[in-house]
Amino acid sequence: MSVVSSTVMTAGMVYIHSSPVALCPHIGWALETVLGQPVRLDWTPQPLGRSLMRAQFAWGGECGTGSRIASALRGWENLRYEVTEDASPGVDGSRWSHTPSLGIHHTWLSANGDAVLNEDRVKAALQSADLTLIRSEMDRMLGTAWDAELDPFRHAGEGAPTRWLYRVG
Repeated sequence: MSVVSSTVMTAGMVYIHSSPVALCPHIGWALETVLGQPVRLDWTPQPLGRSLMRAQFAWGGECGTGSRIASALRGWENLRYEVTEDASPGVDGSRWSHTPSLGIHHTWLSANGDAVLNEDRVKAALQSADLTLIRSEMDRMLGTAWDAELDPFRHAGEGAPTRWLYRVG
């Protein structure tokens, strides 16, 4: 009897919006540990801060790799990043956003990249009769504060090169 392994593969992006120079090699090492292959990041200056760098690259791997990357980067001070994982057969897409002041936020993504809100969380928010509280909870679920804080860093790197990394095997 032969057992066939069916691993669902996906792809995604890592955007390091800002990192202190001294942290850059450690980020590369953390990514190599998660991806199981050498990673070479092309660091460029982040115009929004002195001694800050930025990098981005595309990865390919098994479903769940995005979560492992986001976890590996979590907890470092002064690091702003986003990790995306594309939707694949039977698996929702995701985006993890991190800022020093807000910590990490996870959003499920539809195939076209829109944020998807969990039905139970929406129902819980709507239980409140307080419209301000409902708006606040919807903003939290959508990651509005994370987008507001990361947006200047996203636009500061427009035109930055993208490095594609694929895991083979």
